[in-house]
Amino acid sequence: MDTTSIKNLFKLKSVPAEPKEEQLPKTEVNTDEESSEETRKRTYHESGYRDSSRTSGNHSTLSICLDAVYSKFQNEEKEMVEKQQQLKESYVNEQKNRETEIKALIVSQETKEEQLKTKSKEVESHQQTIETLNSEIIDLPRNPEKYNVKATKGASAKFIIGLFLLIPITLYLGVFYISTSYSAFFKGFDAKSTVIQSVFDPQALAKAWNDGSTEAAFVVLIPFVFLGLGFLIHMFGENKTTANYIKLGLLLMVTFIFDVILAYEIEKKIYDVEKTFDSLPFDLKIAFTKNQFWEIIFAGFIVYIIWGLVFDFVMKEHREKDKIKNEQEIRQKRVEFFQEKINVLKKEIEEILAAIGNIKESIIKIRGRIEELQNIIDGVIIPTKDYKLYASEYVQGWITFIGEKIAVSRTEKQTMIDECISTYNTNLETVGANSDNQNLVYLSSL
Repeated sequence: MDTTSIKNLFKLKSVPAEPKEEQLPKTEVNTDEESSEETRKRTYHESGYRDSSRTSGNHSTLSICLDAVYSKFQNEEKEMVEKQQQLKESYVNEQKNRETEIKALIVSQETKEEQLKTKSKEVESHQQTIETLNSEIIDLPRNPEKYNVKATKGASAKFIIGLFLLIPITLYLGVFYISTSYSAFFKGFDAKSTVIQSVFDPQALAKAWNDGSTEAAFVVLIPFVFLGLGFLIHMFGENKTTANYIKLGLLLMVTFIFDVILAYEIEKKIYDVEKTFDSLPFDLKIAFTKNQFWEIIFAGFIVYIIWGLVFDFVMKEHREKDKIKNEQEIRQKRVEFFQEKINVLKKEIEEILAAIGNIKESIIKIRGRIEELQNIIDGVIIPTKDYKLYASEYVQGWITFIGEKIAVSRTEKQTMIDECISTYNTNLETVGANSDNQNLVYLSSL
């Protein structure tokens, strides 16, 4: 019953009746047909009427009485076991659902933790593999046979030494063939030239350039012919077949013949400068008898053979070095591959850890809710909508007495009624049974 209705109700009853013996209002109702709720409402109404008669309708006393009414209502609700079970049924069902939800979350958490262990073991295994591969990369040059690599141990040092020897020999051959080819084909000799000056000319390149571009190109490029022949000798020597051995022999023969030609031409020019009227025409027989002829051949061809052997050695060592380097590169690529897998696994581990954290947080929240639900189930649920109904009956009885029995002016009586209604509304606010939340329940653990 709202405030306006209560006011209107007791405005009609504000005129006091003739003094007569005080008695409680009687309602003509068939007791057999009266419901328990109606009986309870009537009881509260009568209690309000009776308590008001004892306190002359004082609104301050009403506040205390309403507190007692609320306590009485709590005790009554507590004794109604079946009603409490009905009120708590939704909370019990929610609690069961929450417990089932926790079980599912625990299973999910265990699954995630198992995944975490598996992935952590994979990361550890990959890290150990990377450490092993890094150790092999470092140890490969020292112990290639340990890793079934057919390479000579210490190949890098031999390669460096061979390269160190090959460079000056190559420079020597370049200088030798530039000088001897210029002396053999373009240089003019005179009687004043010494034997050394006749064979080796320190200004051969400059003089060839002055003589013309053709001469300069010839003397500059001819050393590369011999170096190319030496490279071919190395290539034919790699595959040890009869055909390659024949080719190798022919190349050596060609190189030797070319050196013989250079020596012959130089020796012929020297011979022509020194010959007399009695001298015989120069030929190979005479050339073979000259020491300088053989010095030129050995200074070129023998050094050329030495260059070819050193070059072959350097290339072989380079191959050995490449074998080790290739194995190192293979292992390095495997290191990068496993490192990428580790990075992916670590990212997955972070996601799993975040998921486990969320699951634990959800479990904590749900357990907190289960505890709240258990407190509700263990406590007494006060249906505030019902309390508001019975409290209004009590206040109605209280105000009925004021309207019927208090002999004051209409204005004073209305003021008393308004104060009682205000006290009633304050009580509803205090216990959480205001009109805005009348469909909620008020929990009290007793």
